[in-house]
Amino acid sequence: MGWKVRVPASSANLGPGFDALGLALDIPLECRFRVANKFTLSVTGRDAAEIPATEENLIWQTALRVAREFGRETLPPVAIEIDNQIPLGKGLGSSAAALTAGVVIAEKLLGLGWKPLRILDEAAQIEGHPDNVAAAVLGSIVASAFDTHTGATRAVRLELPSNFGVSVVVPDFILPTSEARAALPQSYSREDAVFNVQRAALLVAAFATGSSAAFPAALEDRMHQPYRAKLVPGLDEILRLRAPGLLGCVLSGAGPSILVFYETGCESVSDLVRQIFRLHGRGSEIFPTRIDPDGLQVTDWVADPLSV
Repeated sequence: MGWKVRVPASSANLGPGFDALGLALDIPLECRFRVANKFTLSVTGRDAAEIPATEENLIWQTALRVAREFGRETLPPVAIEIDNQIPLGKGLGSSAAALTAGVVIAEKLLGLGWKPLRILDEAAQIEGHPDNVAAAVLGSIVASAFDTHTGATRAVRLELPSNFGVSVVVPDFILPTSEARAALPQSYSREDAVFNVQRAALLVAAFATGSSAAFPAALEDRMHQPYRAKLVPGLDEILRLRAPGLLGCVLSGAGPSILVFYETGCESVSDLVRQIFRLHGRGSEIFPTRIDPDGLQVTDWVADPLSV
């Protein structure tokens, strides 16, 4: 007997909600694990060759980190099977998904009995910011922040209105988060701070009410996208795209993927982003995904007897 963990991809920021807003996408990382006689780890799926199949794997290292917090220098040997569908290095929360899976492994092996919000809190503390992890654990759209008094993660979930759709355009190059973070300034003007507060509030209100009239203004940003434009060919043009049925485009997390919001039935507007990437000499693919409504799922898993 073991466990199966499913964690969705996530897109953070959503334009003006820098380090505060995120949404879950139906692009999963799945991890099956059980106690075994010795440690084994196998990886299948997207970018499998880039994911270490050793004890250095981020999922296992996260589990060990949690164990050390509870005075355990190691964990029982386990057999782990990873099936990943989240593109790596593309701003789709692959590290947040891995951290979350690692926390779950430790929680189960240590018998901690944590609820989802406690798992979220642990993973967010390890990640250093809660936006991706909150969406991955809770599903749908999430606004989140660290409580400065307790250090706990506070998160509130919203649903994507039925008249809105979303897709992801993933270009053929990676952008390390460290490089994207390094492009940002150390401080912002009061004018730019007010600009983003206004847009973030407008965006949350639009999600809460389904008002398409708030777009594309609700997706405007002055805190991260203008500074990262030099790292993503065509980003300036993509952010300025206007077309019938297109609500607007934003950089997904630190990039380089693009999150496209559109009115239901207008999925084809996503191809406009591909065209701009193509004009800049970059290939890309469209993920006609949907918002993941469930977030983290943990279920019992009965291993194939042949694999025991």
